[in-house]
Amino acid sequence: MLSDRRSFLEKMSQIGALSLLPLSASQASAALDNNAAAEEKNHFVAGPYLQNMGTDELTIMWITHKNCFSWVEYGQGTYTSMREFGYTNGLIEANNRINKITLKNLKPGTEHKYKIVSTEITGYKGSRVEFGETISSALLSFKTPAENEEEFKMVIFNDIHDRPQIIPQLLYRHGYTGNTRDYDFVVFNGDCFDWVSEEQQMIDHLIKPCVDIFATELPFILTQGNHECRGSFSRHIPDYYAYPENKYYYAFTRGPVRFVVLDSGEDKADDAVDYGGLIAFDRYRETQKKWLEKEVESAEFKKADFRVVLIHISPYHSGDWHGTLHCRQVFGPVLNKAKIDLQISGHTHRYMTHEPDADHNFPIVIGGGPLEGKRTLIKLHATKKQLDLKMIRDDGEVVGKFLIARKGKS
Repeated sequence: MLSDRRSFLEKMSQIGALSLLPLSASQASAALDNNAAAEEKNHFVAGPYLQNMGTDELTIMWITHKNCFSWVEYGQGTYTSMREFGYTNGLIEANNRINKITLKNLKPGTEHKYKIVSTEITGYKGSRVEFGETISSALLSFKTPAENEEEFKMVIFNDIHDRPQIIPQLLYRHGYTGNTRDYDFVVFNGDCFDWVSEEQQMIDHLIKPCVDIFATELPFILTQGNHECRGSFSRHIPDYYAYPENKYYYAFTRGPVRFVVLDSGEDKADDAVDYGGLIAFDRYRETQKKWLEKEVESAEFKKADFRVVLIHISPYHSGDWHGTLHCRQVFGPVLNKAKIDLQISGHTHRYMTHEPDADHNFPIVIGGGPLEGKRTLIKLHATKKQLDLKMIRDDGEVVGKFLIARKGKS
């Protein structure tokens, strides 16, 4: 793996450096042992990064090098007088590396300070726990949305395909107005990876670039694309992100918008030889359809000023692969009946906008692909009066836009 190769090269460079110094064999060996010990010291591998931000709730995640007991210290304004940890069935989450801690009963529309803390667990002697060193982050901040939030801004990526440099390139080129971030949260609308093979890939190609730019202060969402379904590590993806009820399909309200997130699944049929008979996406999409039928009848959906669908493979204008056609069959009639305002997708690697037509009575935006000249950043500014969407190509040209006024809701 990349991490093993990197570790090997670092050790070889250390040996090479030592060979230039007039050290005895015992001194050289001791130096290498010290380097190895330092290399094993506990540290934060990734994070913190924010997930599932609501008006009064937020999940904070991070990954440690060694198994730990971890918590968040936080508070309003400049104080961190409160402390939160995770627990399951009465047991506090501990002896783990991937931390997922939810803060509840936060004050809406308020600046909060926080820091993450992890104490290494070195072992157990019977029921007694042995602890090691404690590490903590710098003091960081986030602001919860107001309950009556009337507007927000978001950006949407899609189809990065293991090219993490796209994230800073597009955000720094098109995600700012002057020196101010022009977004309140970020969506990665599927296919961030070609196939998922290890933890380090997710850290290097998505989590760390987000942390470096915005994710300690602003949340992001990863929807499942068909390529997230592939690879030996794909079934572990939910461990690294916070999904409501641990499902890839869900709904949430932000300001005047009700978002419906659907999982289009794999574009291939369930009996495709690539998967060895280990996928059941037709059944999965049918399950989502039943959930979707209930969601579009909910009070939260009906009272929203706008309704926006996020789905990687558009049920329309995405070719005739099995997954596309099945999405059209199960989701299409429900979405047409629900009077949604906008659908945002990816998958085709060809940026397009589609006005409502005889097949779908709502506009559709499909983002571009990962190659230079094809990459897009979709920007959405939502107010109580309108949705203002612009799709910007990597060279700065606007290649798609919609201005959707609020209409009466049933």
